[in-house]
Amino acid sequence: KVVHAHWTKYGRNFFTRYDYEGVDSVGANQMMEKLRAAVAGGDVVGKEFAGKDGKRRYRLSACDDFRYEDPIDQSVTEKQGVRFLFADGSRIIFRLSGTGTGGATVRLYIDSFEGDPANQTGDAQIALKPLVEIALELSLLQAHTGRTEPTVIT
Repeated sequence: KVVHAHWTKYGRNFFTRYDYEGVDSVGANQMMEKLRAAVAGGDVVGKEFAGKDGKRRYRLSACDDFRYEDPIDQSVTEKQGVRFLFADGSRIIFRLSGTGTGGATVRLYIDSFEGDPANQTGDAQIALKPLVEIALELSLLQAHTGRTEPTVIT
């Protein structure tokens, strides 16, 4: 009851993370470079996307190659994730880690805000399915990694 009352008053943020562990580093790096090229070109901003069912549409309002700027020592770490930010506040983020000899891990982060109490009690995986489909379309993850399913979903 407490959580539902909170969601009714403030809304709910749905979140999921897909991990693709032990993928080929070359393919994973190629995928990230193509995503960075799309961000640098800027031609995807303003474009509308939809999941396979076409019911909900998302307009891309911004995208970038995130860099971390440490507020203490002012150090900068580049290429921390490619972010796709949608007009409704939804986000898709791709991060690549562990690109050593054991393969790479591609992490896909997806979140979306739901303000309508009628749509707040559903399963996060169902609510975020259209954004997952958009992410897989944007990245061509399967073509680059050969993976059809993530190793872990959280």
